[in-house]
Amino acid sequence: MAPSAARSRFVLLALFGMLVFTFLLFGGHGSSADGLSSRSQAVLNNEGSSGVSSGAVLTGHAIAPKLGNATAKAELGRAAWKVLHTTFARFPEKPTPEEKEALRSYVHLFQRLYPCGECAEHFGKVLAKYPPQVSSRSAAAMWGCMVHNIVNKRLQKPQFNCEDIGDAYDCGCGDDDKKEKDAAPA
Repeated sequence: MAPSAARSRFVLLALFGMLVFTFLLFGGHGSSADGLSSRSQAVLNNEGSSGVSSGAVLTGHAIAPKLGNATAKAELGRAAWKVLHTTFARFPEKPTPEEKEALRSYVHLFQRLYPCGECAEHFGKVLAKYPPQVSSRSAAAMWGCMVHNIVNKRLQKPQFNCEDIGDAYDCGCGDDDKKEKDAAPA
């Protein structure tokens, strides 16, 4: 197998693993009335055997070690930004309190579990200074663009025009909303 194919599979596997973990933590089976699984509820209520509080779960140190392969790191970064920006673009314009907390937690867990530990530590510092904005789709998208520009500045990469962030990370799913509106009875 070619090295670039192996790197691509690594990136996809890492992103898939993060998504599965997020699903298991926030979705999954055995949900309580507030939408949290019994395991998630135990973690948030500090009932787990680890004795870790929910704050430490969301804001602790990066878990992964340093990722030394620069090519893999760059591919992972591009894929991660695609996932994050697409997530922000699909977030509700008027989210419920639970949806706001889900996105806030997702961003913090994404940072902690990011496969490049060095990158995760840097992003953790950005999150500490600029917490995720989750009041609306627009707020989340603009916040995502702002923190992406902070990271790009540190890496000496070009800055995005945040007014065009929707075009730069178009998931191709914008027609879904239009189809739903067109199909709705008048």
